[in-house]
Amino acid sequence: MFGFFRRNKPAPAQQPGPSSEAPSAATASGLAASAADAAAGKAALAVQATATADPAITVSSSAETVNDPVPEAPSDRRPWLARLKQGLSRTRGNIAVLFTGVKIDEALYEDLETALLSGDTGFETTQWLLAALREKVRKDKLTDTVQVKAALRGLLVELLSPLERQIDIDQASPVVMMIAGVNGAGKTTSIGKLARHLHGEGKSVLLAAGDTFRAAAREQLAQWGSRNQVDVIAQEGGDPGAVAFDAVAAGRARGTGVVMVDTAGRLPTQTHLMDELKKIRRVIGKAMDGAPHEVLLVLDGNTGQNMLAQVKAFDDAVQLTGLIVTKLDGTARGGALVALAHTRRDRPIPICFIGVGEGIEDLQAFSADEFAGALID
Repeated sequence: MFGFFRRNKPAPAQQPGPSSEAPSAATASGLAASAADAAAGKAALAVQATATADPAITVSSSAETVNDPVPEAPSDRRPWLARLKQGLSRTRGNIAVLFTGVKIDEALYEDLETALLSGDTGFETTQWLLAALREKVRKDKLTDTVQVKAALRGLLVELLSPLERQIDIDQASPVVMMIAGVNGAGKTTSIGKLARHLHGEGKSVLLAAGDTFRAAAREQLAQWGSRNQVDVIAQEGGDPGAVAFDAVAAGRARGTGVVMVDTAGRLPTQTHLMDELKKIRRVIGKAMDGAPHEVLLVLDGNTGQNMLAQVKAFDDAVQLTGLIVTKLDGTARGGALVALAHTRRDRPIPICFIGVGEGIEDLQAFSADEFAGALID
């Protein structure tokens, strides 16, 4: 199975799954440890609140909440791959039909060009793929359309492979993740799903509600925290950098495995909000040397070529380490990810996870081979 995270040490052994009415043994142990560390964590928060003259920062604890057990990672990815193929069915249907009962001629390349462009691959990337495919057909003397289709698939895998990367969740203690993106891309939902997967790896998690001005955002993150049995640090109004700083300080005091900082949705054209995002990154670095260890941008898979502009703007602002692509389950065409791989060949930004639905299991690690297959097989 294509791993979700990379570990420098083995994850704690998982206990047999309990009934849905009671928490697992691993969860109970984690909650006890959280309670034992609560005094140290809250003391650290009090110190930081005094330093920032901001007593409004609060910790929402889920220590008394009984939730569904954390699911183990599925060993069979076929159901998820079927959903991915369904989500990209428009692009796959346009391409796959071209290689049935036709000759390898100029008409085939013209039809393929149209299919790639309609799949959001973009003009530059499409021309590059067609040129590479023509050369491969000529060099390898391919005479069958099945071979040509396989050659195209191979080119896609080769192009997308540099975007594969597993996040090392043992690289620091805590590992600090900063999550950014435009409004409605799915940041908070993705954070909740990641928290559940991290919990399944035996990692304790602390969430920071960096959207301090939108009550709905704080409430949504608090709900995910309750479902995943993790604490959420939040503040009503004020400076989101202060929330991030206190979350990292509390994570260090408690010995938390991962601290995830949710940031408010913002458009790349909103200069003042992008400056605020830069400030949050600087503040996190002051709270812990080397942090944030991961800066992830959440992208809506339906935004097409606009995805490239978002990646450039956010990368220029906060130096991205990875991407999460969501909503590949509706009208998404998928070709924009190919364009992203091609246009950023000099500095590829990995796609760590892709999502095909609302369920916890619908967010999975990105695989170049699986994605290429979903596009054209």
